Amino acid sequence: MLCRRSLRKPPVMHRRELQPQSLVLVMAGLSLSGCSIVSPAPLWELVKATGSLASMAMATTPGEPSNTVHHTHEPLKELCIEFNPQAQVADIVPALQIALRQHQIESRVYEGIVATEKCSVWLRYSAFIDWGQYPLSDRYKPYVSKAALTLQTTRGQVLSSSHYELDPVLGTSQWASTQDKLAPVVSALITGIENKPASTPTSQKEKT
Repeated sequence: MLCRRSLRKPPVMHRRELQPQSLVLVMAGLSLSGCSIVSPAPLWELVKATGSLASMAMATTPGEPSNTVHHTHEPLKELCIEFNPQAQVADIVPALQIALRQHQIESRVYEGIVATEKCSVWLRYSAFIDWGQYPLSDRYKPYVSKAALTLQTTRGQVLSSSHYELDPVLGTSQWASTQDKLAPVVSALITGIENKPASTPTSQKEKT
């Protein structure tokens, strides 16, 4: 409904202040007539906030495995993880062990191949980090941008391999936890199936 100015001459106000009751009636009249005075600034802030929340939701979705190669082998009940000091991700080993445990596979961690007689299968990994501005914040934080997992026998035979890589365009899973990024990759490594991860992060499911 369009609001038009009245052509009638307004009544003369004789130095009389508008009382609060009168102001309420004027504002109510404007509302009933379909006219409103709304500043565009709050609406724009709401749009920006909604967009930021949507971006945050996309950036924290679990990772997806890619380039998985799987050779048929006996089901695993245990394996050894070779610690990689070059992968500067503090929580990568706990994340791998939690993901393996979800497949009923126990693991031990060694630095270098020092226990070949105890381990018939080894999990080797590499990971790379980048830095970026965390959503809804001015802080810069590191995040895992790439990771590669490989299952090998003591003799070096590759049983399976799978990878994680951040989408460079959409940034999907950029700010997901290391566990949520690697759990689907570990699953693909063990089963050979690249399942699309659930929208609810694995780390949140464990807390519930």
